[in-house]
Amino acid sequence: MMQQPDFHLTSQGYTYDYPRAAMTADNVILGFDGQSLRVLLVRRAQEPFAQSWALPGGFLHMEETVEDCARRELQEETGVQQVELYPVGVFSQVDRDPRGRVITFAYYALIGQSSIHAGDDASEARWFTIHQLPTLAFDHQQIIQAALQRLREDVHFRPVGFDLLPEHFTMPQLQHLYEAILQVQFDRRNFMKKMLATQILTPTGTSEQGVRHRAAVYYRFHPQQYEQYKQKRNFCLEF
Repeated sequence: MMQQPDFHLTSQGYTYDYPRAAMTADNVILGFDGQSLRVLLVRRAQEPFAQSWALPGGFLHMEETVEDCARRELQEETGVQQVELYPVGVFSQVDRDPRGRVITFAYYALIGQSSIHAGDDASEARWFTIHQLPTLAFDHQQIIQAALQRLREDVHFRPVGFDLLPEHFTMPQLQHLYEAILQVQFDRRNFMKKMLATQILTPTGTSEQGVRHRAAVYYRFHPQQYEQYKQKRNFCLEF
């Protein structure tokens, strides 16, 4: 028996017999305050979960890619733009959104804690320490944990963490960042040896001023040397 098609062609295009899920994009925006990782959250102005904290994100427009949606929503809700977005994954639990069947694609990005503002359907935007998060809307707690896990994997193979540091930074600052990301403590000398062996750091010729301890040297990330290092061998930081 010939199977009947599950769609119909009309003058307006194809119509389908089965329901279709909606798609959203959510952003886990991470910053670093020198000691701890922080995440940028917005307070929702509308139901569902009105006045609850959530990740910046929203529904996909028909003319957008998912990444376009993520960037648009991020700019509309926080003012943040021109950031590198790294994929986290797809979240499709059936009951994750009380409005209906909604699937979301999540990204993470690393930025300095620049000025932000709330807009669109957000009444407030604020940085929170990763270890002191408020109760979150939807499944956003799960998405944040997935983003942190992806970051911990990526940091071994790409120099993503440098986006969280100033242009010139000390080795202790870099070590604090890696410790905050990986949730481990490193031996100072061993960490410095490992980082300098990658040849992706360049001394600036300057050091800390007005400190009581031994002044730390400032470094900067050298992207050209990183590209050369990648061509010679796979970039991999093992501690």
